[in-house]
Amino acid sequence: MNLSPHDIALPRGVSDLLPEAAAKLVLIEDRLLRVFELWGFRRIITPRLEYEDVLATGMGEGLKGKTYRFDDRQSGRLLALSPDITPQIARIAATRMTSQPLPHRISYSERVLRQTEIQAGRSREIFQTGVELIGLNSPEADAEMIVMTIEVMKVLGVDNFTIDLGQVEFCQGVFQASGLNGKPLQKLREAVSRKDSSAVADLLGEYPVSAESAREISALPRLFGGRDVLTTARSIATNARSLSALENLQHVLEILDIHGVTDCLSIDLGETRGLDYHSGITFEGFVTGFGEPVCNGGRYDTLISRYGFDTPATGFTFNLLNLLQTVERRPELQGCAVTDFLLFNTSNDRRKVLHIARQLRSMGYTTARDIIRRDYAQSLEYAKKLNIRCMLVVGDDSMSYHAVRSLDGRTIPIDSSMINRPGLMNYIEESRGEN
Repeated sequence: MNLSPHDIALPRGVSDLLPEAAAKLVLIEDRLLRVFELWGFRRIITPRLEYEDVLATGMGEGLKGKTYRFDDRQSGRLLALSPDITPQIARIAATRMTSQPLPHRISYSERVLRQTEIQAGRSREIFQTGVELIGLNSPEADAEMIVMTIEVMKVLGVDNFTIDLGQVEFCQGVFQASGLNGKPLQKLREAVSRKDSSAVADLLGEYPVSAESAREISALPRLFGGRDVLTTARSIATNARSLSALENLQHVLEILDIHGVTDCLSIDLGETRGLDYHSGITFEGFVTGFGEPVCNGGRYDTLISRYGFDTPATGFTFNLLNLLQTVERRPELQGCAVTDFLLFNTSNDRRKVLHIARQLRSMGYTTARDIIRRDYAQSLEYAKKLNIRCMLVVGDDSMSYHAVRSLDGRTIPIDSSMINRPGLMNYIEESRGEN
């Protein structure tokens, strides 16, 4: 049966990654994991499946509504595909790592699936690469997370980025002091999240609160910008919870000053978005010209206790697909999927060409052999289309040299002894420039 293009299409929200994009994504992932390793984080690998009730323990309503669920024929229980790695890390820390000393420095790189609205156009498959720092409740731990995200940006050559800092306890304190709850509070949170001062004013008219509380709530949509936001917030906030949050944020900023990274920071004390488990400092990373965050993170001191082990934690994750879109045109990523050599054999005897292939690979060159029997021109065209850097022509034993055809069609004579020497590709590139 022949399938139509419609029959073999992918579901909305997922995509294939062809060799060029896949190679770039892997290179980005490797660089992130190397940064994490340098900071002392050790990688773990989480399962793709969990029991739904166990996974739901660590998720708020927002994530629960985005979870893929299905029946397990073996156990009769409901299974789930995790929509986020952090609850899985929380479960592992609480059940598998309690005998190990704190803090835990954990890194991961996994794929998760989330239900999304069809019209939203968002990806349902998310490549998450991040870290969790478990067992520390201190401003320095929060600062470490932020510094690491900035270091990742710099390692990838991104210089037009901003890290937006928030403190969810500040907003929570303001909302708690208002005495509002249920639907009125939900509407107010949504209006504040949109930075809609008019809608906030209308809601305060509909749901009256004290004068002090109204002043605090009305200020939330405007409390974003530079360091002076803290001064403004201190002059407005009157509840103890919000004032304590400001003090915590100030301590974190002082440590970030020592690291010398505060130039790329902005502050948003009216930020209400984020996962339900966040409990303190939160942050998102944005690259100029790209509307979605490439990373997000923050403190979640109460999450692990849901699995029976009460310990504080903080962390962050990068969305690799978003990150890829912002850096994919960087020069060092353009050639990361390129093969160094295509071997073209003019002899019926394959022993010599296979020996040379082994030599080149042992020297670190990516090497493919053109096994298909075709003429020289066809092989060269194949090499060009796949962006292979050089085609090495291997003749019979009577030939005193090998010839390399670079992708511009020029021939570079190669003495057979050079195959064994380091710097072969450098020689080829230099010789091509001289011709």
